[in-house]
Parts: sequence; structure tokens; C-alpha cells
Amino acid sequence: MKLKIDESKFSLRYSILYTLTVLAILLVPFAIYDNYTYNLEEVKTEMALKKKSIQIINEMEKFDSRFQSTFTFPRFKSYQAGLYDQNGNPIFTLIKKPISTLNLKPGYHKLGNYRYFVTEFRDGSYFGAKYLVVGTEFNIYTILYNIMIVFLSILAITFIFSFIILKNFSKPFKEINKALDDFIKDSMHEINTPLSIININIDMFTEKFGKNKYLSRIKSAAKILSSLYDDMNYLIKERTINRAEKKRINFSEFLKRSVDYFRDIAELKDISLHTDIQKDIYINFVPAKLQKIIDNNLSNAIKYSNEGGKVIVSLKKENNKIILGFKDYGIGIKDPAKIFSRYYREDNTKGGFGIGLNIVGKIANEEKIKVNIVSSLGKGSYFEYIFPAS
Repeated sequence: MKLKIDESKFSLRYSILYTLTVLAILLVPFAIYDNYTYNLEEVKTEMALKKKSIQIINEMEKFDSRFQSTFTFPRFKSYQAGLYDQNGNPIFTLIKKPISTLNLKPGYHKLGNYRYFVTEFRDGSYFGAKYLVVGTEFNIYTILYNIMIVFLSILAITFIFSFIILKNFSKPFKEINKALDDFIKDSMHEINTPLSIININIDMFTEKFGKNKYLSRIKSAAKILSSLYDDMNYLIKERTINRAEKKRINFSEFLKRSVDYFRDIAELKDISLHTDIQKDIYINFVPAKLQKIIDNNLSNAIKYSNEGGKVIVSLKKENNKIILGFKDYGIGIKDPAKIFSRYYREDNTKGGFGIGLNIVGKIANEEKIKVNIVSSLGKGSYFEYIFPAS
């Protein structure tokens, strides 16, 4: 049974988890950084507006009407300026904002995304102006954009580095997984060989000397081991089996042969197997998958039946759908919802690995088989599999 670890998926999943954790941790620091950057940008804008105001005042002070007839008001690419009288009327202005929206109180002001600085003149010597206003657009989106670029860059670097580290971190597990997989495959091969020898020699002995109850028990026990072996082998070859082509199978005969195979196992507990199988029901299915559905249900029905009880196996066709049923009169199921979970066993004393019905459940999902389970504690269980029309 292969303990499958996808190195890339493992690294990707935990890299995303680690990056999201870093994101959560960085949210508060970045909120503080965002506020700090915003305030810093406000201070820089205010200082720039003051500088432009001083520059304009210096240019006006240089102007001498005795030698110059026209004053060329300074113009800037990103800044606008204007002179206003004491009533707020523009003497000269490049500012497009309506004067009614401007606060002409000296100092730094905010108006939406617009920032402006007001300088008040006392003597009115600058062309009769009372106020000098210098303004500029304050683009908060550029600030947010730059912060976001820094933030995403940190996350991207965190993700890339964590992915590389985790990918290298998962390599030892991958090697352990491969070693374990190879060990299980070798073990399975070693188990199969003595099982085959036991079965062959029992058949030869029976053919030569007739039936022997002790050898029959040995053969039944060997079949139980073979069933467990088949489950493990199925898990190892699952990918190959899933790619196998479906074949036209005589379901009726296929089921009868499986029931006959389990009669020896049933005899160990003095359980009788009864069949209600319609003739010549055909299905398109992968033989290995069909075998697992039948074998695991028969094995469980026998395992959880009371000694001296019976198991009924049925197969019928109704409305173009094939219905396969397994009825036992054993101990019943406490929690049918968990019965297809891997390694789940309601009674650990019954043996097994808890993988048989998990395989059945996976096959049912893959092949769109509807499963109905009816169970009552102390009275038994009925497993019904409704195969879609094929």
C-alpha cells in the first residue's frame, strides 16, 4: 500500500498556508506603516508648498516697476499659485478651484485630494494682494499603490522561499515513502508465494486423498489471507486499474464464482451462503473493480455474521438498472456513515485492516454506483449497490 505524498502539492499547500500566516502577522505593522507613510507624505507636501511660496515671494521682491513693466508670475509643472485680495477676490491665479471652497486662513489646508498653503501679506506691497495661495494635487492612490507593491513583493518573496524550503524539506519524506512502498511490494510478493504453495498443495492432497476437515480449515484461512492480500495489492496497483478498459462481463456467472470461492471461508463459522441471482445479467465494468466490490462485501458479511447464521447474495435487473445485494443476520452496524472510511473498524476483534470497504466506497464513487445500507444492531445488515445502466 503506497503512502502517497505529492511533493509539489505538499510544498504548494504549506507555502500558501505559511504566506497567509505571514500576511495576517503583517497586517497590523503595515497598517501602522501605511499611516506613517501617509503622514510623512503630508509633511513633505506641506514643506514643498512652503518652498514654492517662498520662491514666488522672492521673485515678486525682485520685481521693480521702475525698470520692468510686466511681472512674469512663476509657473510650475505640478503646482498652481494665485494672488488674492483681502476679500478673497483673485488678482491673478492659476488655481482652478473655486475661491469659495478655499480657506484663506494662513497655513496648510486639505480640500479632498487637493492640498494648498496660504501666506498672508501685511502691507499689501505685492500687487495689492493680501494672500498668496500655492496648491497641488495630493495623489493618495500613488501612496497606496507603492505600499501595496512593497506588501505584495514581501508576500511573493515569502511564498517563493517557503516553497523552495518546503520542497527540499519534503524530499526525505518522499524517500521514506518510496522505501516503505518498496518494502510493502516486496513483502506482498513474499506473502503471495507461500499462499500459492499452500493452496496448490491442499488441492493436490484433497484430489489424492479426499476431503479433510483440518485441511479445509487451513484452506479457508489461506483464502482469508488471500483476500487481505488482494486488498493490499489493489491499493498498490490502483492507478493502473483505474486506467484499465471496461469489459463485457456476465455478472451472474462472475458473482456465482465468487460466492463459491467464499463457501470454504463461510464453513469455518458454520455459515450458509444463499444466492438469488438472475441469469445472464451483463455489465460493462473493470473486472478487478467488480471483484473487489463482491469479495469485500462477502468477506464482511461472513466476518460479522453469527456462527450458524446465513448470508444471502442477490442480483437482479430492474428498469435497466442492476441491483447487487448482500444480506447478513449478524451483529449489525453502529455507525453506517463511517463504514467506508479507511482503517475504520467497529469491532477490532474481527481482524482485517479496515481498508476493504474503503476500496468499495472509492469504486462506487468512481463508477457512480448508488449505495444503500440498512442495518440494525443485533439483527444484521443489508448492503445494496445500484449500478447505472451500461
